[in-house]
Amino acid sequence: MTTTETAPHTVGASFHASESVHAAIRAIRTELEAKQRELTGARPPRAELKDSLASWLARATEVRGRGPLYPYLGSGLGNGALVELMDGSVKWDLINGIGVHMFGHGDPTLVEASLRASLSDLVMQGNLQYNPEAIEFGELLAHEAARSSRLKHCFITNSGCMANEAALKVCQQKTGAAPRIIAFADCFMGRSTTMSQIGDTAAYRQGIAQNILVDYLPFYDAEMGQRSIDMTVWHLEQLIHRYPGQHCCLIAELVQGEGGFNTAPREFFVALFEAAKKAGIPIWDDEVQTFGRTETMFAFERLDLGQYIDVVTIGKISQACACLYTAAFNPKAGLLSGTFAASTSAFATGLSILRRLQNDGYYGPDGRIARLFAAYKSHADAFVARHPEWFPPVVNSLGRANRSFVGGTGGMMRLTPFGGNKEKIGRLLNNLFEDGVIAFSCGHGPYHVRLLPPIGVMKPEQFVPVFEIMEKSFARTA
Repeated sequence: MTTTETAPHTVGASFHASESVHAAIRAIRTELEAKQRELTGARPPRAELKDSLASWLARATEVRGRGPLYPYLGSGLGNGALVELMDGSVKWDLINGIGVHMFGHGDPTLVEASLRASLSDLVMQGNLQYNPEAIEFGELLAHEAARSSRLKHCFITNSGCMANEAALKVCQQKTGAAPRIIAFADCFMGRSTTMSQIGDTAAYRQGIAQNILVDYLPFYDAEMGQRSIDMTVWHLEQLIHRYPGQHCCLIAELVQGEGGFNTAPREFFVALFEAAKKAGIPIWDDEVQTFGRTETMFAFERLDLGQYIDVVTIGKISQACACLYTAAFNPKAGLLSGTFAASTSAFATGLSILRRLQNDGYYGPDGRIARLFAAYKSHADAFVARHPEWFPPVVNSLGRANRSFVGGTGGMMRLTPFGGNKEKIGRLLNNLFEDGVIAFSCGHGPYHVRLLPPIGVMKPEQFVPVFEIMEKSFARTA
């Protein structure tokens, strides 16, 4: 007698494999793509919808106790780098929630992943209950990190700030509760009580009890070159000498985000990391904003710094956030936990994003990210050359003037007009928003225009209409 064996499966697997489910999701995707084709460029508000947007913004102000930074309220539909607002206007979104939406608005593949995830029994996954998506997400990150570093384990959490909290705890436990932290001037870490104190922005810690001991190093200054490296190493050695055995970590953003999209060469970090390692100070690489945006998935890989990294934190474009660490830094039971890790849809869309980044030609010196930055720089350099009156020399915090108006790397783009004047750049950002481009600022003096375009879907040629709008907005501001 012969028998036919079938592969074992759960009722859940049978449901999620249902052709009826697949057909319904395909129908939704088809309708979405049809509506998206109506969004082809920036357009002004519709007069009959202005009152509706104003009403919503008044409600937001009332419930929050403070008005929003921009009159932004989405309609729920977008097309890549374009987003429709509640007043019917369409804008080029080049900030994307400060870098969260790498694939822009309404990416059909991500919408489909989210729809499938919405059918899960768990809306949120966490410490006690999780489904396979959480494990796959952690495995993918750990595998990518391990290709060029000693990183091995992955703790998933629900925000970049909480990933940073986890990293600090791991470093403190490893060093026997060493009380001091070394960070870079102008760094940003998040807005919890602890992270607000580590981050170097006075307004973010106003009125907070100061109980965290932080020592700041100057970040790399390209105008100074080798002298900048020597000076920062000297500062680090002074701190080590002054507080022997008292530092639990050296925190480094390999590209400073809020600090001004500041970059540094490999030799800058090597010199510092070597000195820190010699003193037994762990190295924590904060990539919450940098992750996925450079020519490699992890910025430490692009700079070949993996051998030095003990802990790394990531977030934003990954949808769920994480703290990764080496086997030697694997903490004791009880130190890291959380009711929520992320929603099932965050894991599903995050996995879809990470797999596309792995497989669809985004990385490398000729990858999609590098080509998009090259297109931006070409347009920006030409824009500066056409309008030198908008780009006077920029005086930095040390009183030195330079003419570096275009900067950043990968999907982190910077433009520095009006001498980095805070008030003028604030007016410019409002004018850009009105005219159809959403951008933001960074830096602490000088200030800069910060762009985090949706590098997953934006095309180099789309900078043409963006810079046409910039021409208009700059002229209004000047």
